[in-house]
Amino acid sequence: MMRMAPAAPTVDGSPLWFDTVARGELVREVRGTGTLVPVNTAWIPASTDGRVARILLRPGAQVQPNDVILELQNPALAQEVVDTRLQLAAAEARLRRADADATTALLAQEALVAQTEAQYGEARADAEADEALLGDGLVSELQHRRSSARAKSLALQVAAEQKRLDVGNGMRPSQVAEQQAEVARMRALLALKTEQLQLLAVRAGMAGVLQAVPVEQGSQVTAGTNVARVADPAQLKAQVRVPETQARDVQIGQVARVDTRNGEAEGHVSRVDPAAVSGTVLVDITFTAALPDGARPDLSVDGIVEIERLVNVLYMARPSSGQENGTVSVFSVDGEGMAHRRQVRLGKGSVRHIQVVEGLRQGERVILSDMSAWDQVDRLQIK
Repeated sequence: MMRMAPAAPTVDGSPLWFDTVARGELVREVRGTGTLVPVNTAWIPASTDGRVARILLRPGAQVQPNDVILELQNPALAQEVVDTRLQLAAAEARLRRADADATTALLAQEALVAQTEAQYGEARADAEADEALLGDGLVSELQHRRSSARAKSLALQVAAEQKRLDVGNGMRPSQVAEQQAEVARMRALLALKTEQLQLLAVRAGMAGVLQAVPVEQGSQVTAGTNVARVADPAQLKAQVRVPETQARDVQIGQVARVDTRNGEAEGHVSRVDPAAVSGTVLVDITFTAALPDGARPDLSVDGIVEIERLVNVLYMARPSSGQENGTVSVFSVDGEGMAHRRQVRLGKGSVRHIQVVEGLRQGERVILSDMSAWDQVDRLQIK
């Protein structure tokens, strides 16, 4: 005696989610959430230790490069500027004295050379006169020899004193070089200290919007501490976090679009962070088209990156439990409302759709809702 199969349970189809298997181009996409951030952002550090004396501008203010954001105080630095200026004055005085001493020594040597040359001229004239008179017998041979010897001696002395003068002229730069070096060192030190004193007035350094001033009036900061952040809001990029399981397919240069909740803007992937944080990877999207109205820094956005285009493949909307390259159980509904369980092998997926590798045909209507409550049956009657 034949036994009839039990009747299939009846399920209300109104709350269920259906889709039809299609064939065509499947655009694989990866979605992430994030914010708009300025492309050009600069942290402004304190150039030296100091205490915050006044905060002149607050976050949100429009700034120009020379606008003073806050002022620091450093009494020790101010005193160092005064001391360095006095040390420079003393070094310049020592340089002038060294230069004067060297000039005086050269002038004395020049005078000695001139005096010796005059004495030599007189001695040579006497020797020449004695030589002329010697022939007439008016002077003795001894006097002639004495006058000639004196002229020769003075000639040698003139040459020696002239050589000493030449050496002195050559040595003069080195005689003041040490003091010149000290003056140059003190001038450079004074310029550095003066610049540090001027930098106590912290300026924006670029045109844009003041985003942060993470210090308070009266607080003490050290050199290198970031005391302000300025950004240019005219140029923005999107920073979105993509699940690390999907980020492996994201590459620089891929086409992307960003939903600002007030419209979409086209762009491309410009950077992929090499490290994952809390299961996500940070992706930068640079815009290639104008942003919708209302776009501003820190605005929450959705980013969609186009990974790949699969041509002439079967695909359907992603079932509730469907994972890439996995197998899922779904119900296929025929024209009479009868749903039959099918084991479907899935391929590559996108944000909303996934490739069907095996188990379904084009045009089949499937249930994509969570049907775990009916795991024990293979047929359902959909009403």
